[in-house]
Amino acid sequence: MKDSKKIRKPKPWKHSQPLTRTQLRQMRDEFWDTAPHYGGQKEIWDALRAAAEADLTLGQAIVDSAGVIVQSTDLTTCYDERGAKYELPKYVLSEPTNLIRES
Repeated sequence: MKDSKKIRKPKPWKHSQPLTRTQLRQMRDEFWDTAPHYGGQKEIWDALRAAAEADLTLGQAIVDSAGVIVQSTDLTTCYDERGAKYELPKYVLSEPTNLIRES
């Protein structure tokens, strides 16, 4: 088995405009619904989504068992064993610093 990079959450980041948790969830759902249409294998997209939504230990186990080649440790760029590229926006991996707390 190849050395896999240890994954981590992206560095703190700010969205272009403040988002509510609901807006963030909608953006994430939209990304995951459309991502497979841009190429790559659905199983890998599913594994990346599961890894993105899990804690780091479980996320690591998911990408390792799916054979995902992690290019950037925050999961923003990954490849599968066939060399297909998977790019994930930060908003599916962590929350922005300017998230609006809904009451």
